[in-house]
Amino acid sequence: MPQNTRKSTQKSAQKSGKRSVSQAQLLLHKIEMGFEKNQKAIISVVVVIAIAVGGFFGYKYFILYPKEQKAATALSYAQQWFAIDSFNLVLNGDGLNGGALDVIRKYGGTKSANLAHYYAGISYLNAHDPQNAIKQLSEFNGKNTAVEYMAYGALGDAYMDAKNLDKGIEYYKKAASIKDDFITPLYLFRAGLACELKGEQEEAKKLYQQIKKDYPYSQQGQDIDKYLARLGDIAID
Repeated sequence: MPQNTRKSTQKSAQKSGKRSVSQAQLLLHKIEMGFEKNQKAIISVVVVIAIAVGGFFGYKYFILYPKEQKAATALSYAQQWFAIDSFNLVLNGDGLNGGALDVIRKYGGTKSANLAHYYAGISYLNAHDPQNAIKQLSEFNGKNTAVEYMAYGALGDAYMDAKNLDKGIEYYKKAASIKDDFITPLYLFRAGLACELKGEQEEAKKLYQQIKKDYPYSQQGQDIDKYLARLGDIAID
């Protein structure tokens, strides 16, 4: 009796195993059929991804990088002229090598072209052309560097030259917001002078007091008492 039971169990197991194998084969067959049915779409997606990735790296290393290199070389001449205050050369070049405007025109979108906007803006400011200075400096992106705040200060100067006191004060205050021992007191002071010119004596006094409190050892801080005195704020030591 036990022998018959064992045989019966073995037969059941064999049948179950055959069913399991058949089900596994069926599932595998369905997967294969599904892949065959969709393989064109899958391959197309893979190819598109490969082309996109390859295109990105190809653009970066074979187009963008060489363009950046050429732009940096072209800008180097303008940087040399900028260092010696030859602002007309900075803008227009010397006939053999182009200036900042040429870099902007030829290499737009590069880091050097972005920096060229700054050089061009400062050069126009020194050439007493505030409108073009405003245009170029507004297109410069300093990306949270000290130069960004110097550009804000230069925009303040340009707007003051253009007789736009409100904008001048606005950009002087933006320049002063960096909290730098040189830049901040310089543009707080210019903002104070602009406020005085506009007739806003109390605002000018606040700006001068901020210099005295936070930057007493700066160049502006050492002389700030006389500016406060003319606004009625007399220092008593």
